[in-house]
Amino acid sequence: MRELLEDVFIWSRLSEPHGYDFNGYFLRHESGNIVVDPVEPEKEGLEWLGAEGVAEILLTNRNHSRAANAVRAATGAQTLIHRADADHAQRQGCMIDEAMSVGEMHGPLQILPAKGKSPGEIALYWPARRILLLGDAAIGNPPGKLSLLPEEKLDEPKRLHESLRALLEVDFDTLLLGDGVPILEGAKACLEDLVASFPTDDG
Repeated sequence: MRELLEDVFIWSRLSEPHGYDFNGYFLRHESGNIVVDPVEPEKEGLEWLGAEGVAEILLTNRNHSRAANAVRAATGAQTLIHRADADHAQRQGCMIDEAMSVGEMHGPLQILPAKGKSPGEIALYWPARRILLLGDAAIGNPPGKLSLLPEEKLDEPKRLHESLRALLEVDFDTLLLGDGVPILEGAKACLEDLVASFPTDDG
């Protein structure tokens, strides 16, 4: 576990086929600690999560169940995903306790829509700290920049473009990314650059 920002921790696993890290996050908060998109932790990391305590495991999309079952078993946390992606995650063997909906608050995090890669893709927004967390809606690769997954992996590319355009209305400076390198400062400008690269005829 590495502390990226105060009370924000990351742990990673290199995905050799992709050439970048997959990341899990631990957010410490007085209302209940939250884990997001957990990749497989080391034994010591799993013990650390158990000692810290985890209230909820939030999954940003159907493909990010990752090590959710292991963290759930070690901590007793509830696992949540948007209802539109729940069936797929459960078919992959992920144990889901509740469905999330856009607009809900989970601790300090607001659930925002980010559909396009999948129908239930969400973003997590921490307004007080100007932090936005994305799962597969954008990738931190190459470092310091944002890109998209290959188009064949996106259910609705144009819908994803619309979702990312809409996220530019959010006040954030930090982007925590499920895939690739997080951007700790100036992240909104990076998203603006990505959105500017989209075809003008799909807006």
